[in-house]
Amino acid sequence: MRTLLVVIFLSVSLVAAAQNNNAPSSYDPHDIKITGYLQTQFQVAQSPGIYSWSGGDFSEHSSSRFMLRRGRLKVDRVDKFSSVVFQLDGTQDGLRIMDAFIQFHSPENKSLKFTAGLFNRPFGYSIVYSSGYRDFPERARVFQTLMPRERDLGAMLSYKPTKKFSFITAEIAVVNGSGLSARDYDSNKDIIGNLSFNFDSLASKKLHLGFGGSIYKGTVRSNTTTIYQPKDNGFAMVLDPNNENYNFRRDYYGANLQVDYKNTFGATSFKTEYIQGTQPGVAASSSVSGLAASTSFATQPTGNLYLRNFNGYFFWLTQQIADTKLTAIIGYDVYDPNTDIDEVEIGKAGTNTTAGDIKFSTLGYGFTYNLNTRLKLTVYNEHVKNNATQLNNYQSDVKDNVFTTRLQYRW
Repeated sequence: MRTLLVVIFLSVSLVAAAQNNNAPSSYDPHDIKITGYLQTQFQVAQSPGIYSWSGGDFSEHSSSRFMLRRGRLKVDRVDKFSSVVFQLDGTQDGLRIMDAFIQFHSPENKSLKFTAGLFNRPFGYSIVYSSGYRDFPERARVFQTLMPRERDLGAMLSYKPTKKFSFITAEIAVVNGSGLSARDYDSNKDIIGNLSFNFDSLASKKLHLGFGGSIYKGTVRSNTTTIYQPKDNGFAMVLDPNNENYNFRRDYYGANLQVDYKNTFGATSFKTEYIQGTQPGVAASSSVSGLAASTSFATQPTGNLYLRNFNGYFFWLTQQIADTKLTAIIGYDVYDPNTDIDEVEIGKAGTNTTAGDIKFSTLGYGFTYNLNTRLKLTVYNEHVKNNATQLNNYQSDVKDNVFTTRLQYRW
């Protein structure tokens, strides 16, 4: 199955440089150019203090909030053989670096590019696609969990032929594995590979098709002598002195597909992505929420590792309403952090399971409206669902739906 997923297909047609975070605003030679976007929004949660992937957790006594979701300022410069990109993100939480990388190619071959610094992990479609162009407010829960903040520090080699086979893009990267703004906490490095195919001019340039596959091979260091391995609808505790300092596998296999079609009803777009693999996490506790228990680590995890097999996917459908500036959007995503157990077994005595093993699905719907070429309004409602478990706080569906209305200005 994993071999098949690596071969299955992904990508999108309209992935121009401006929509790809691992590129300058344009590859045409230019001096300093400044671009960016600001997203300000108001949200209402179904209940106060919920854990959420829709812009972060709500405060303990709050079920509504105004917030700056993203405030991006991108500076880049491009000359004949090289480019540099530096991007900041400013919100109510402060200022942080989002991108900082140098990219160059040889004078003889523009197809081959080398990138070094802080950049988006080249995995699949949605990770590298800019949030300033995405119709949906957030990426799917599974990708926010496995690759929080999307970036990592490392080096990447990209190959995209400029002539005969220009529909192919191949990328391989070596990264720390600890993510954005994080120092590597061990000596091991993670490897990411991506192969995509994009066809932009099918059916008299009305149809755009993209597809491809990705692979992530990494590790997580164990800080203790105890780990938990999947066994019989739960986990078995394995106590072994060799577990301490051992690097356990963190492997992902992904596939995705994008189709865009211009028709008499307006532009229709369908995008989907699937990922499965093994994710070392920790147990949910009073200090670690269920949502965070299987998140990829930015620092050395100090607790016992739980080795989970997972899968996740999303479907995004958008439909422009005729020739208007209004677009209807519908999304559905699923993240199952532990595919080896059913929800009814979670929390059962002897299984060693916690809220970190609960499967969540999200159905979202709404619309976007382009007030002008730079200003966009998004209204989106999310129904988040989990099945009942034997855990005290999860014996029924948690009331964690979220409504979002957002204004975005891009320059």
